[in-house]
Amino acid sequence: MTQEKKNYALPIAMMFALFFMIAFVTGLPSPMGVIVANQFGASNFESQLGFFANFIAYAFMGLPAGIMLNKIGYKKTALAAIAVGFVGVAVQFFSGVAGSFAIYLTGAFISGFSMCMLNTVVNPMLNTLGGEGKKGNQLLQFGGSINSIGATITPMLVGYLMGEAAGRTIEKANPALFLAMGIFALAFVVLSFVKIPEPHMDKADKGPKVKDKYSPLSFRHFVLGTIAIFVYVGVEIGIPSTANLFMTDTNNGGLGIDAGVAGTLVGAYWFLMLIGRLAGGVLGAKYSSRTMMTFVTTIGCILLLSAIFFPTSIGIDVTGIVKSAQPTVIPINIIFLILCGLCTSVMWGGIFNLAVEGLGKYTTTASGIFMIMVCGGGIVPLIQGYVADVAGYLTSYWVMFVCVAYMLFYAVIGSKNVNKDIPVE
Repeated sequence: MTQEKKNYALPIAMMFALFFMIAFVTGLPSPMGVIVANQFGASNFESQLGFFANFIAYAFMGLPAGIMLNKIGYKKTALAAIAVGFVGVAVQFFSGVAGSFAIYLTGAFISGFSMCMLNTVVNPMLNTLGGEGKKGNQLLQFGGSINSIGATITPMLVGYLMGEAAGRTIEKANPALFLAMGIFALAFVVLSFVKIPEPHMDKADKGPKVKDKYSPLSFRHFVLGTIAIFVYVGVEIGIPSTANLFMTDTNNGGLGIDAGVAGTLVGAYWFLMLIGRLAGGVLGAKYSSRTMMTFVTTIGCILLLSAIFFPTSIGIDVTGIVKSAQPTVIPINIIFLILCGLCTSVMWGGIFNLAVEGLGKYTTTASGIFMIMVCGGGIVPLIQGYVADVAGYLTSYWVMFVCVAYMLFYAVIGSKNVNKDIPVE
């Protein structure tokens, strides 16, 4: 008898949609930061609290999400994550109705729980739906590309919806929020009626459990790698988010650029990340993670220093490139910052590969710890926002430079495994 081959085209499509949603919802605090700065008179520090609320949730949900995955499986964890995500976006919508900054932050925090849960489940779930191996890896690459598309669209869409400074209120972003809730609702209904393979459900071990005296934290290169991933997520988020504030701010030393134009430029940052990821996938078979990390962090440091020191009087006329009602000249500093997207594109994979190299049986636990350290995406931009308030936008990029310089140190020195005497089998 020939075994019937199951068709998972529909759930795979839903996983792609969720990859899109992870980037879409995670990217919302960037343009929403511009909105709350106008609507609630928030400072640069306060405008970054949306990212802080979103990413600090990872610190609380990282390990519980992994436990949920083992105990109740992919499908139920994904459904719970989708439901939480719907609630988080809905709360952000109601913050506009109520005109409350606190409610907005609550919605961002709830959304963070969802994004952490989704990040924990969609990668292994898509790999399983593809039958693992090369097909599973191929689906993951497609998922990562769609994630980049979502990150590209978010600032462009919300920036277009915001319009002129006087009209920048949360209500203006309602179409984007409704789109997010609609995709969440559709994904929940579809996944509810689709069977998902669950090969990795936690099974009770037979026999006594022996406590291991070692852990991933016993490896120096892993500990330094967790710091690297913490600052990396902050860099990935902080560079475009603060650039968006810098461009759209009409006071406090900002450039006063139209929000739609600024959103397009920030979207270009995420589009360059997509290009970088595709290029990294091709070059990854030829160059080691250490070589790629050393190269991109070096270029990243050069671009950041250029953005800090070049005079803003040197600019590029983009009036014919982006939709603008008036002539628009973009300082070259912004161009340098947008180009950083090519560098940040391959950093996550490079750091992860270097940090778990040689961990053997400790790799699974290490992955859970990595998910917790994603909270750096909320803390580092918050620090940069404070520096921007005190010393100015371009000066705040010294925070980003220090972070990228640390990642360069990690690639060259810190990633070397000096604990090879620890048994990992």
